[in-house]
Amino acid sequence: MLKPNRIIIKISISVFTFFCVTVTLFQGAILPNAAVEPAISASCAVLIDADTLQILYEKDAQKLAPMASTTKIMTALLMLESGDAGEWFTMTTPMVTVEGTSMGLRPSDQVTRYGLVSGMMLSSGNDAATAAAYILGGSITAFAAMMNARAAQIGMKNTSFVTPSGLDRDGHQSTAYDMALLAAHALKNDAFRAVCSAETIKTAYGNPPFLRTLTNHNRLLQSLDGCIGVKTGYTKRAGRCLVSAAERNGVTLIAVTLRAPNDWEDHKKLYDYGFSAYQPLVLDDSAAQLRLPLVGGYRSDVRVALASLPTAYLLQKPTDLKRVILMRPFEYAPLRKGKIVGTARYYTGTQLLAETPLIVRDSVDANLTPPQPKREGFLRKLFKRLRLLD
Repeated sequence: MLKPNRIIIKISISVFTFFCVTVTLFQGAILPNAAVEPAISASCAVLIDADTLQILYEKDAQKLAPMASTTKIMTALLMLESGDAGEWFTMTTPMVTVEGTSMGLRPSDQVTRYGLVSGMMLSSGNDAATAAAYILGGSITAFAAMMNARAAQIGMKNTSFVTPSGLDRDGHQSTAYDMALLAAHALKNDAFRAVCSAETIKTAYGNPPFLRTLTNHNRLLQSLDGCIGVKTGYTKRAGRCLVSAAERNGVTLIAVTLRAPNDWEDHKKLYDYGFSAYQPLVLDDSAAQLRLPLVGGYRSDVRVALASLPTAYLLQKPTDLKRVILMRPFEYAPLRKGKIVGTARYYTGTQLLAETPLIVRDSVDANLTPPQPKREGFLRKLFKRLRLLD
């Protein structure tokens, strides 16, 4: 349960090139408690913030368990990082001779790296994962060593990969928390994120290749607000396994359940619980006015303002909130009101919380003479005098 915190924010303002000002801003915002922790069916589960890796919910999150086809998150990531997505490969009998789910590869088929990754992530193809292992490692054993080396880099301290697909094997195991770390790392790869969040993908393979449509097994993509993947899994030993991610209001959460009879509902409950803890906080409502030097106009500078008040959804109070203003040293007239002339970015530590454009508050013509008020014509003056006589 999260306790309410009173937020005291110090904003350090760094203005690119021409001035630097520090403003201390006190805000009395209070973050309310999260909702009551949900009751879920999974034997092991965790919910984390994808950016900070903070744990929001856990249930035996460090307990070792098989993770079925969620294993393919690692296999797909290594495949994407290994080279050109459009590179073609020819399938051999060992690559495609594997039990379980398949994307339909046969010996001598031609398929791209992108096709293999799509087959792993959408169709949960064990043939695609096995092919990736032979392509990258030369053998299942050698590729498993590559998987474990990357797991160590990510910080997955309690994970042991034995197969590239997640088929049940002795020693093939992980934890809900480790799999959440893996998902957070993989989602930083734009290509991985695009594939795992796609409901369908068209890709060509075969001998000769022809276009096929692959459909994602992840039902949350249609039923969960903000879902962005990630991977389903099932074996008899592991039960139903699911790694998912969802984004709302700029916050990305990752949920993992292992051996969950009702995994779809588990994940919906976890996200409802987790996102309820994040509350909107206006990061800057100070009255400080910025001015931008101006060349070629009747003014020497022009007023600049935030296009909108930046708001972040925060779980707890930031300890070091910094505003960085990026602008050119000067602008040339003419300038029109509303023109974007820079950016304000807000950080806590190195984490970017929000950014908003800086816009010009007034229009300025390209001349050195201030605009003069229009003179009233003879008829308008006469009309005014006649009204006074009434």
